[in-house]
Amino acid sequence: MTTKHAKNTDYYAIAWRLPLIVWQGLFFIGPLVFMVAMSFFLVRNYRMEAAFQFGNWERMLTRGFFWDAYFLTLWLALLATIVTSVLAFPASYFLAFKASDTVRRWAVFFLIIPFFTSYLVRIFAWQVILAQQGVINAGFSFLGLGPYQMLNTTLGTMVGYLTLCLPLAVILQTFSLANIDKRLVEAAHNLGCGRLRTVFTVVVPLAKTGLVVAAVFCFILSFGDFVAPYYLGGSKPPTLSIMIVDTSKSGQQWPRAAVVAIMMIVTLLVVAFTAIGFAYRKRRT
Repeated sequence: MTTKHAKNTDYYAIAWRLPLIVWQGLFFIGPLVFMVAMSFFLVRNYRMEAAFQFGNWERMLTRGFFWDAYFLTLWLALLATIVTSVLAFPASYFLAFKASDTVRRWAVFFLIIPFFTSYLVRIFAWQVILAQQGVINAGFSFLGLGPYQMLNTTLGTMVGYLTLCLPLAVILQTFSLANIDKRLVEAAHNLGCGRLRTVFTVVVPLAKTGLVVAAVFCFILSFGDFVAPYYLGGSKPPTLSIMIVDTSKSGQQWPRAAVVAIMMIVTLLVVAFTAIGFAYRKRRT
C-alpha cells in the first residue's frame, strides 16, 4: 500500500511539472537547439541553406570587431551592475530597517509602477532629458554652464541601464534585507560595532544571497539590452546586441548573428551559475 501511494505521489508530481517542462521545451530549449544548428548554416544568394560547416564561427571568433564588442558589452554590464547595486543599497537599507511596514509597501508599489510603462518609452523620455537642448542642459545654461554632451555617450548608456535595473534591484535587495533577524543587528551594536561595521560584517553577509541575485539580474538585463546602448549610447562602438541586428541585416547573415547570440548565452550562463554558486556557498567555520 505504501509503495502504491508513493507511485501515485510521483505521478501526481510529474503531472504538475509537465506543463512547465513542455513550456520550457517549446519556448526555450527548442529555439536554442535550432539557433545552435543555424549557426552552422550557409547563406547563399541571401538565402539560408542547411549545412554543417564552421565558417560562421571562424568568421566571428577570429575578428577583432567581435571581441571589441564582446569586452565592451561585458564591461558596460559589469559597470552597470556595480553602480546599480551601490545606488540601490542605501535605499533598500532604509526601507528594510528604518521605514515602517506601510512606507515599505508603498515604496515597493511605486517601484513597480515604472514596469507598467514600456521600457522603450522611458528611454525616449531620457532622450529629451539628456539632449543637447534638453532639460538638464537647460538647467546648466541657467547657471552659466554647459551645454554638455550626454547623449551618444557611455553616460547615456548607463542612464538607460539604471532605468531598466535600479527599481528591480531595490525591490530584491529590500526583500532580502527585510528578512534579516533584527536581533542580530542589535546584538552587534550592543557588542560595540559601529553602524558601518555592522553593515559590512553582519548585514551584508546575512543578505548575501539576495544581494547577489539582484546583481545577477542587473547583469543579465544590462548584458542583453539593445535599447539603451542604441538610443542613448549612439550604438558606436556597438555592443553584442547591436551587432546581432547589424549582422542579420547585412546580407541576411542570420547564422553569424546566431554565433553572437550563442556566445552571449554562454557568457550569461557562466556568470549566473558562478554568482549563484557563490551566493549559496556556506561560509567555512
